[in-house]
Amino acid sequence: MLRTLKMKRHIILVLLSLISLAGSAQEKIGSNLEIDKNIHDFGDVLIENGPVSCTFTVKNIGQAPAVIYNVVSSCGCTDVKWTREPLRPGAEGKISVTYSNDEGPYPFDKSLTVYFSDVKKPYILKVRGIAHEKQKSLEELYGVHFGSLGIKETYIKCGNLEQGGMRSDFVNVANLSDRPLKVDFKDVSEHLTVNVTPNPIPARATAELEFTIKASRDKWGRNDYWAVPVIDGDTHSANNGDKRLGFWAFTKEDFKGLSEEEKSKGPRPQFESSTWTFGKIKGGETVHATFEFTNKGSKPFCIYKVDVNACKWSHSTIPVAEPGETVGFRVHLDTTGMPKGEVLAIVNLTTNSPLRPIVNLFITGWIE
Repeated sequence: MLRTLKMKRHIILVLLSLISLAGSAQEKIGSNLEIDKNIHDFGDVLIENGPVSCTFTVKNIGQAPAVIYNVVSSCGCTDVKWTREPLRPGAEGKISVTYSNDEGPYPFDKSLTVYFSDVKKPYILKVRGIAHEKQKSLEELYGVHFGSLGIKETYIKCGNLEQGGMRSDFVNVANLSDRPLKVDFKDVSEHLTVNVTPNPIPARATAELEFTIKASRDKWGRNDYWAVPVIDGDTHSANNGDKRLGFWAFTKEDFKGLSEEEKSKGPRPQFESSTWTFGKIKGGETVHATFEFTNKGSKPFCIYKVDVNACKWSHSTIPVAEPGETVGFRVHLDTTGMPKGEVLAIVNLTTNSPLRPIVNLFITGWIE
């Protein structure tokens, strides 16, 4: 996907070289179909300009006719039309998507579930972008500034990765100055690679900050990765106080080698409740949340790691649960420094269960 998006930008600058690469940009669907991309990013769009549209192109590379049976949108704000007649070998079909673009301002990320003949699983397409009420300057669109480098946020969520797995993606950045800007990085974390394309970034232009994370095989749960931007040879603290870019992802066990039957026979936790409510307390008190679960599977269940989205917390020892056994553990949440009002702490468990490799629990209440 990342390679496809890069090629689409390069077509403006280096058309001849792109023509030679166009074939490798295709995404395979099963063994008989190809699609030119699986994500279309509209970027920054203005609500006042009305609906925005894009097209996905599907090609039959097999020996028999293929059919796009159905395309289901994740919401009513996305209208979809597609080629209804069978695609003969070598023929192309279109999936045309129009996003209404009448709400916002906020980011949008919509899914399209596509059903093909002779493809067992539905295929997911995405359209995304950011809707704005009015035209904004580069400085407004990219509000975090490392010197003349603008970015929208300094802490980027990268989702879930299996052990040893790899994920590549990009975020847009901008050169806020009137001259080309050279961007490098230092103090880059192990398992992270990051670069900017094009580099230098032309004056008052945008670029892609590309990153790849390769998940460690010995670090479970949430892992943070860091890189310090170097702008024209100098480092700068951002206008929000940050001195580096952060990327975070959850590493879970890789169960892809297991059959569905093997997964169903693995450990399977059933929690008595996924939420612990502590009521009203004074700031600075420590909450002791108790969670109990029963292993409904046929193999021992264990929790590799506990993560909580709070500054000060700890947890009790969590025993391995044998099949049929009920066990419990406690999370101790220190509310010192937390603002008054409603509290929602998310407890993330990384486990050895093929059916529930990551479990989310919640601690809620009110600080007076």
